[in-house]
Amino acid sequence: MKHVLVTGGAGFIGSNLALEIQNRFPDAAVTVIDDFRSSSFKNLLGFKGEVLAFDVAQKGWLENFKERPLDTIFHLASITDTTVLDEKKMMFDNVEGFRNILNLAMAKKAEVVYASSAAVYGSQDTPMKEEDAGKPNNIYGFSKWAMEALARTFEGKLRVVGLRYFNVFGPRESFKGLAASMIYQLAQQVLAGRRPRIFKWGEQRRDFIYVKDVVAATLRACEAKRNTVLNVGTGQSTSFNEVIEALNEGLGTNYEPDYFDNPYDFYQNFTQADISRAKREIGFKPQCTTREGIIDYVRNFLLPTQQPQTSPT
Repeated sequence: MKHVLVTGGAGFIGSNLALEIQNRFPDAAVTVIDDFRSSSFKNLLGFKGEVLAFDVAQKGWLENFKERPLDTIFHLASITDTTVLDEKKMMFDNVEGFRNILNLAMAKKAEVVYASSAAVYGSQDTPMKEEDAGKPNNIYGFSKWAMEALARTFEGKLRVVGLRYFNVFGPRESFKGLAASMIYQLAQQVLAGRRPRIFKWGEQRRDFIYVKDVVAATLRACEAKRNTVLNVGTGQSTSFNEVIEALNEGLGTNYEPDYFDNPYDFYQNFTQADISRAKREIGFKPQCTTREGIIDYVRNFLLPTQQPQTSPT
């Protein structure tokens, strides 16, 4: 890994990945490209590589790579806000941006690891296997499904590995606001002295995975022996009630949930990754459970150090 491009590298997962590559491969030339529409420069404090401000769905930025070498591209740039309903915008940004990346990789003979999503599965109530995908509930999930189809057209021409990230949480997501993980948002409510608000009755379940494990899986994807798509989750589902229990444990609080009606008809009530293929093909095994990740996150990144948090009486 000598010449690396991370698209979306000022975003949540992308910045964690770029900084980890810099840490693990100090001699690598790492370039980040990001249009900063839904990211933050603060995520890249400490990053020593080159940062380019471009939208990858446009073509003008490709001129910057005409002469420079590339051996690995991690493609994380996309619209990730699932509440965006402009279908043309979602498809153009996500799919055409990926097309530019694949064409660049062809020219440079570089391998590509790209971010897909658990949203490609839609509504299912069993652990999700890679072959079960293709019934997304929204245009975001459909755009990721279309990206996977595009990747297949490069079979035999490029090494391309897709990663279906499940529900990722962790440091460097705060800039996302309402699009940040529910773990972050619920923690902020508790830190503000409010009861955490979740849909009735808190038994919706998610495969929440800590960003540290997601970065590890993304780097391991370079070891794949073939073009493939892999689930990246913990392999376990956690209810929102259990999330609040873990938050209370990590923050030293005792807040009860504030339940309210779910207004979304496209909501996924259950996600859980079957990670057997990722274990088999790239040796991926999460290093922490969701509960352990939540406690590490809130204690080391979210909890103010000036005073302990307490619950109202």
